Amino acid sequence: MTVAAKPTLLQALGDKRMVAVLLLSFASGLPFNLTGFTVQAWLASTGLSIKTIGIFSLVALPLNFKFLWAPLLDRYLPPFLGRRRGWILIFQACLTVCIAVMGFCSPTKELYVLGAITLFLAFLSASQDIVIDAYRVDTIPASERALAAAATAFGYRTAAMLAGAALVYIAASVGWELAFLAVAGLMAATMLATLWAPEPDAPGHAPRTLADAVWHPLRALLQQQGMWGFLVLILLYKVGDALALSLYSTFMIKGIGFTLHQLSIAGKLNMTISTMIGVTFGGWVYIRWGTFRSLLVFGIGQALTNLLYMWLALAGKKVWLLALATSLDTMIGGMGQAAFVAFLMSLCSADFSATQYALLSALATLPRTVTGAIAGQLVPVIGWANFFVVTCMVAVPGLILLVILRGPLNELAAREAAKG
Repeated sequence: MTVAAKPTLLQALGDKRMVAVLLLSFASGLPFNLTGFTVQAWLASTGLSIKTIGIFSLVALPLNFKFLWAPLLDRYLPPFLGRRRGWILIFQACLTVCIAVMGFCSPTKELYVLGAITLFLAFLSASQDIVIDAYRVDTIPASERALAAAATAFGYRTAAMLAGAALVYIAASVGWELAFLAVAGLMAATMLATLWAPEPDAPGHAPRTLADAVWHPLRALLQQQGMWGFLVLILLYKVGDALALSLYSTFMIKGIGFTLHQLSIAGKLNMTISTMIGVTFGGWVYIRWGTFRSLLVFGIGQALTNLLYMWLALAGKKVWLLALATSLDTMIGGMGQAAFVAFLMSLCSADFSATQYALLSALATLPRTVTGAIAGQLVPVIGWANFFVVTCMVAVPGLILLVILRGPLNELAAREAAKG
């Protein structure tokens, strides 16, 4: 069987499909920090307690339950722009309005209203993610998935970091209302990318009934060799990284004492540049190393870079150390994300891509959502420095499982290579 040659990064950049994946991933990443980093910075700057901020992080839970309504998006087609792009455009329009409204809430006077709006924003963001992820699976052939994973991580994380850094910086200068309106404007602009994006060559077939849309994707996933082990690996692989970053803004503002300007420039803006480097290099390395070796090396790196935050906690308010810790951590995290997304894509089929990828990605993001509440209870007891040691240790079980699953992972990689 002939294995299709994998394109270079420069060749992929000339492919309209790959550019569309990059732009839509940017759209997918814009709302991300609005339910995490940004809202934490907002709440922390108003003087709310760490426990309150930790509990507030639960508003992002829809990101972990998006598989519940993903079958609806697999089964039903909007009346315009095809099976995937029509839904993407609808959710982008709703997100634009929701982000604009969110900026006019007061965390001190209307905390519950802000929580409700943020919860709805998380629902819309999760829904947009469902169809954009499905579009990527439907559009990109197996031989190009590593580069698509890099483009996805590049676009998503760049948007998330830029939106977070820019919003916090603008908020520190002119207020939160204008900051949220600026991000809403960016969200509206992404609708142009959706209109421009090409339709997949083989978009898959919509399930005939809603029952088929629910059960067939699940059965197809579980019938794959090694799938039960893969599901546990998906849950554990980034749990240490998720725990370490769950209260990032709170740590930097309340724990260390950095200002919003310092955090937005030396922290989040610096993260953006590091992420660009990380996901690009990670996609390139993934093509050469394959699934197992990439996930193992990047996973070890993700665990060890958490200790940089322990160093910062012990050293105190040092801007150069903030820049070093965040740049190295997000660079390695970007590499791991590129490999991880390619791994998730390899487990999905075009007919059920919305439901299958939603299920897998929801499982992957579960630690990121629930660890904020756990960290909020843990930090006051053991302190920030010990907390980051714990986050490093928490990553070890996932790495051990990865080694155990080396055989099934290599077999999966071989099947993907045969598809071309």
